[in-house]
Amino acid sequence: MAGHRQIGWSDNAEAYGRVTRLLHWGLAGLLVWQWLGMGTKVLLGRNAVSGFFVGLHAPVGTLIFCLVLIRILWTLASRNDRPAHAPGLVGQAAKAGHGLLYLLMLLVPSLALLRAFGSDRPFAPFGLLLHSGRETELAWMVAPANLAHGYLAWALLVLVTGHIAFAIYHQVVLKDGTLNRMAG
Repeated sequence: MAGHRQIGWSDNAEAYGRVTRLLHWGLAGLLVWQWLGMGTKVLLGRNAVSGFFVGLHAPVGTLIFCLVLIRILWTLASRNDRPAHAPGLVGQAAKAGHGLLYLLMLLVPSLALLRAFGSDRPFAPFGLLLHSGRETELAWMVAPANLAHGYLAWALLVLVTGHIAFAIYHQVVLKDGTLNRMAG
């Protein structure tokens, strides 16, 4: 096919590779799952549908944490091979926005894991016992998540919505191929 370029596993100056795309879209899907679940719980209360989502919230959050760690390591390893951000203030804003996305994607599940390991309840995502529960809850581990996990998760949703809006703006208005680098 003329003009079609095969996407490799690694990133290059023109496009993100398969690994980056798999991590990006995999995390996107898992985050949407989490927001759908919590949104369902907020809107409909506790019922069978929200219970299904909420029952998988901790395992999916644990998976998100692991994938974010892998994504950060992959990003650092391939940072010199990736498509460049735009020059100037726009590029700096894009870098800052991506940095904030990474920070929140790491911080939100980290707080939940801190709470889980400080809790008096067992923690066994996907049936794998990682923590049998403490005799007494450790407030210094549980309190930060109780205070901030949910708020930061919703803030991440707002940031991701902005990320999507800018990707669409680049595609539809600027027509600069930015979205194609990740979606191809």
